[in-house]
Amino acid sequence: MAKKVLIIAGDGVEAQEIFYPYYRLKEAGYEVDVAAPSKKDVLFTVVHDFEPGWETYSEKPGYRFPWVSKAFKDVKPEEYEGLVIPGGRAPEFIRTYPELEKLVKHFFEKNKPVAAICHGPLVLAAYGLLKGRKATSYIAVKPDVETAGAKYVDTEVVVDGNLVTSRAWPDLPAFMREFLKLLK
Repeated sequence: MAKKVLIIAGDGVEAQEIFYPYYRLKEAGYEVDVAAPSKKDVLFTVVHDFEPGWETYSEKPGYRFPWVSKAFKDVKPEEYEGLVIPGGRAPEFIRTYPELEKLVKHFFEKNKPVAAICHGPLVLAAYGLLKGRKATSYIAVKPDVETAGAKYVDTEVVVDGNLVTSRAWPDLPAFMREFLKLLK
C-alpha cells in the first residue's frame, strides 16, 4: 500500500503550488489526498505572476483543480505521512476553519514532515506553530512569520526539523526536493 500525503487547500489556491506538489508526489509513488473546507467537484485556482512595473503580484484565474478528496472535518491525519500547504489566497481563509487547527497540529505533534509555500505559512502562524523556528514565505507574509515568532530567512527553501518552507512558485523544485527527503 502506498504511503499517503495530504494537501490542504481552498478556492484561491495558487495553481502551480497545488498542481506541482500533487503530480510530483504521485510521481514519487505517494497516494495524495486533497482536503478543502468542503468536499467539492473543483477548486478554483489562481495564477499569481510578477508583472513588469507592478509593486505586487497580479492575480488571474487558473486551471480548475478537480481532485478534492474530502472536507477538513473528514480527514484522519494519522493516515498521512506528511502535509503540504500551498499558497495563493486560500491560506487566508482556510485558517479560519476550526477543524483545520487540530488536523495541522497533529503533524507537528507527531513530528511528521510539513511543507508550506508562499502564503501557506499563514496557516502555521495562525496556530502558533512557527514560534522558535526558521522559515521563509512570500515577502508579503514576512511580518506574519516574524510576528508568529519565527526567524525569517529570504532563501528559496528553509528546512527546520520537520518543516520545509519556500517563498513562492519559482522555488517549487527546491521545495519539493527537500520535502521528499523528509518523507523518506
